[in-house]
Amino acid sequence: MTATSYKELAHYIRPALTKLYVLYFRIAEASDLTGPQMTIMTRLAEDGPSRISQIAKAEGIRMPTASNALHQLEERGMIERIREESDRRGVRVQLTDFGRQELQRVGEERTEYLAQMLSTLPEERLEDAAKVADLIHELAAAYTAEMMQRNEK
Repeated sequence: MTATSYKELAHYIRPALTKLYVLYFRIAEASDLTGPQMTIMTRLAEDGPSRISQIAKAEGIRMPTASNALHQLEERGMIERIREESDRRGVRVQLTDFGRQELQRVGEERTEYLAQMLSTLPEERLEDAAKVADLIHELAAAYTAEMMQRNEK
């Protein structure tokens, strides 16, 4: 396929991308963590303790949605609330040791699911898939940065 516009490319890949997304998350539903919980926990693992407002902004979700997701994770012992040292009214959340272990375990499960999907490609297409993977990373970084800028306005 040769794309002449971003919209034409989007029109071409959207159905296949949606199909893969649905199949991947149907398999992943058996997991102990939802996709949004995974992204929040990954963010905490990468950024360290954060305020709920920071998490909501970074995830592009409303405060009540972030608060609810964090409450569910706290109930399961995967995150804990800590008081700000400089402002005792401020609260941040951080991963617990159990939360880190579960994030790693579920992440490895999901990597295995994706590897199984990729293994359906002929081996001679592996290099092409690696190039697409680089583009996906580039798109994720660029789009995330753009969404962060939009949220700051």
